[in-house]
Amino acid sequence: MNEEKFFAIADHNLTVVAQDAAYIKPITTPYIMITPGQTMDILVTANQPPSHYYIAATSFVDGNVAFHNGTTTAILEYNGNYSTPSTTPFPTLPDHDDDTAAENFTKQVRALASEDHPISVPLNISTSMYIAVSINERICTNSSCAGPDGNALAASLNNISFQTPSNSVLQAYYGHTTLFYNFTGDVANNTIYPSFGTRVRMINYGEGVEIVFQGTSIIAPENHPMHLHGFSFYLVGTGSGNFNSTTSPTTYNLVDPPEVNTIGVPKNGWAAIRFVADNPGVWFMHCHLERHASWGMDTVLIVRNGNTSESTILGPPAYMPPCSNS
Repeated sequence: MNEEKFFAIADHNLTVVAQDAAYIKPITTPYIMITPGQTMDILVTANQPPSHYYIAATSFVDGNVAFHNGTTTAILEYNGNYSTPSTTPFPTLPDHDDDTAAENFTKQVRALASEDHPISVPLNISTSMYIAVSINERICTNSSCAGPDGNALAASLNNISFQTPSNSVLQAYYGHTTLFYNFTGDVANNTIYPSFGTRVRMINYGEGVEIVFQGTSIIAPENHPMHLHGFSFYLVGTGSGNFNSTTSPTTYNLVDPPEVNTIGVPKNGWAAIRFVADNPGVWFMHCHLERHASWGMDTVLIVRNGNTSESTILGPPAYMPPCSNS
């Protein structure tokens, strides 16, 4: 779960018909790019001469970080009477750092948005969040760690590296950063070292929510697959460079954006999502690269109860034992 993947089958096209359990306009493509946490429904037509064909996947890593550079393979075997080929065809996969190939695939994904499968993109937004996504450093005593400058690697959202709370997360509150900086340009040292703590965001039930994730160039710029528990949301826009609150929204797709639960924030770019907060509860939001999540690239959204029994979650029962460290 630490790398995104390119995937292909030799001599066969892939027809992607759904992503994250929601129908999309069918895409016929020689390859896909899929991130940790994503799912895709793919149709393959067995229309080639009966034989063996390699299925292959390789890592998509666009940052200057260590990764597994191998290729995972399987073989698609046709039924029938034929001689096993002396050479099995192998698919052509993009280079592991091919941003253009990843972007070209991702930008094709659009919701089916048909009469039988309608979508409802929130147009009235009452809660907006702007979240900088960063790799950072954690200072080690006497520079005793193996990371940059003798420190350990960390990660953050809005320069807060998430700490798992020792008490109920419902008691935490989201902390807003007051520092605005050029997220994809040169950065000062004070952005390398994040604060550490538990920060959550409270959201009223039924609000229209927009979140803009902004990639940064701190330590190691790269693509980040961001995942939100408890919701499917609409990916209404992506772009390179810094998000501009005036011009960037004019590029939004509010007609047929894909409805998903995981999106890739482009390297040194931004991604905007929208959803209606109609699922009360405590919901974890995090990068789906395991190392980044473990380093603190996480936060929590708390959706308050609504005014009806259907929009209210029950509290813990009286007989529920308390948590204990013993």
